[in-house]
Amino acid sequence: MSTVNPALSLMNVSKSFGKKRVVDRVSLDVMPGEVLGFLGPNGAGKTTTIKMILGFLSLDEGKITIAGYDYRKEYEKAMSLLGGIVENPEMYKDLSGQLNLELYARLHPGVTKERIREVVEMVGMQERIGERVGKYSLGMKQRIGLAQAILHKPRILILDEPTNGLDPAGIHELRDILKRLAHEEGVAVMVSSHLLSEMQLMCDRVAIIQGGKILDVKPIGQLTAMADGRSVFRILTPSPDAAFRALTEPFQAAVLSKENDHIDLEITADDVTTVLSILLRETVTIYGFFKLEASLEDAFLQLTGGGIDIA
Repeated sequence: MSTVNPALSLMNVSKSFGKKRVVDRVSLDVMPGEVLGFLGPNGAGKTTTIKMILGFLSLDEGKITIAGYDYRKEYEKAMSLLGGIVENPEMYKDLSGQLNLELYARLHPGVTKERIREVVEMVGMQERIGERVGKYSLGMKQRIGLAQAILHKPRILILDEPTNGLDPAGIHELRDILKRLAHEEGVAVMVSSHLLSEMQLMCDRVAIIQGGKILDVKPIGQLTAMADGRSVFRILTPSPDAAFRALTEPFQAAVLSKENDHIDLEITADDVTTVLSILLRETVTIYGFFKLEASLEDAFLQLTGGGIDIA
């Protein structure tokens, strides 16, 4: 039985700025054919880690390999298999998107004009590719940046906040592009984003970093199943005020929110019968009573302790 080797492997990677250790012995693998979400609160070490992978920052300790190549010892070979965008894509603003891609293509042998057309169509920029980059919106620059990053068919694609400047339709298209690259072409994709709901739809696995340390790495389904232990139930009712009053005394801490047509409360399965009995006794009309599925955001907040900015 053959074993699939990681496209990207970080082994005990650390980085300090002055006396502050920003990344602390991070070990992480990204496999071919998967989209790995890289999440963490603001200042957790996400961008520093990504900049080390892309060669923009040096490692203090540890080892990074790309498709098995140690990027310290075989830097050029390793980097030739890598594509990425950190923050805003860098391009010549006075040149067209087409010329920017043609110039970038010269850095990688074997990139044909047909390949340039292919990636331009993939990111939906065929109608605007002849215009100056300086006229592009941020979202259009992100699209061209992605086209540039995948032009040479990298084995690993690293994207830091790739949805910046994209409208909802553009985010949906980006999600489809990244999933297609991973699942159909076998590219390993690592993406950092603060849009947790979008990451839940996009990613196969998620790595969560806080304080420079990896807290957990799990498939999306396993993470949300962990958070599912919260047992948040929604009661659909035309009388949320009456339901709130009836439940405030016995379940004061459990009532999470009250809206125009429902209330949410955090209870155990054993409490369901008691809640229903109270509402029926108070003649509160109930249209529905069901458990809410946990989200990636729930799992993230549980792991990081909640109340943390992840922008």
